[in-house]
Amino acid sequence: MSQTPVDVAIIIPAKDEHVRIGATVAAARQIDAADLVIVVDDGSTDRTAAAASDAGATVIRHARNRGKASAMETGAAAVTAIESREPDRSAPRALLFVDADLEDSAAKTAALVDPVLTGTADMTIAVLPAQSSAGGGRGFVVDLSRQGIERATGWTPRQPLSGQRCLTRAAFDAAVPLAPGWGVETGLTIDLLRQGYRVLEVDVDLHHRVTGSDWKAQVHRGRQYSGVLRALVTRGVRPSPPAQLRRRG
Repeated sequence: MSQTPVDVAIIIPAKDEHVRIGATVAAARQIDAADLVIVVDDGSTDRTAAAASDAGATVIRHARNRGKASAMETGAAAVTAIESREPDRSAPRALLFVDADLEDSAAKTAALVDPVLTGTADMTIAVLPAQSSAGGGRGFVVDLSRQGIERATGWTPRQPLSGQRCLTRAAFDAAVPLAPGWGVETGLTIDLLRQGYRVLEVDVDLHHRVTGSDWKAQVHRGRQYSGVLRALVTRGVRPSPPAQLRRRG
C-alpha cells in the first residue's frame, strides 16, 4: 500500500494535563525509533502547553477544545508539514498515538512500533493490564464497541477503546476524516479492517488515570456511549443493547 516506514512520530493529544504531560513526553522520547514528539494542546486552560514544551515536545495549540479526533488529525498534519521540509526522507513516519496521562509508562508503547516498522501490521493497538481504580464502570461502552466492531468486521478486539495505537501513514490517511468524539477508536478500527488493513493487538504494561464512579464519571461514560454508538450507526452497524440493560426491560 506504501513504503514501509523506518521511524515514528509520537502524537499526544492533551487537554488540561499539565501535571502528567511532562513525564509522558519525557518517557515517550526514550523510544528509539521516535525522533519527533508532538503534543496537540486541545484547548487547555492550564499549563499543559508549557509543560509539554519544557519536556521537549513540539506543541501545537487549539484555541478551543475540538476533541480527540481533531487533535489526532492536527498532529498528523503537523508531521506531514515537517516532513515536507526534509528532502532526504524516503518514507513518511509511522504515527504513534499516546494518551497524555501515561507518565513514565509511555516508554513501553515502544512495543507497538516494531510490528508496524517491520511490515507485520498496518495498525497496532495496546492491550493494557487491569487498571487499579476506585469504583469504575460496568463495561457498557467497551461491550458496545467490541460488539459493534465484531458485527462490522468479524474481528473481536480485546480492548476496542484503547487509545494507544501505532499505524502507517497510509492507514491513517485511509481513515480520515476520523469519527468524532468518543467514537474515534471504534471508527478507526472498523474503517481500516473494512479496507483490508492488518490490525494487531499487543499486550503492553501501561498505566493511566481511570475514570471513577461518581456522577461526573457517569456523565462521561454516557458521552462515551453516545460517541461510540454514533460511530457504529454511521457505519451501518446497529448493535443490540447491553445484556445488563436487556435484562431490565
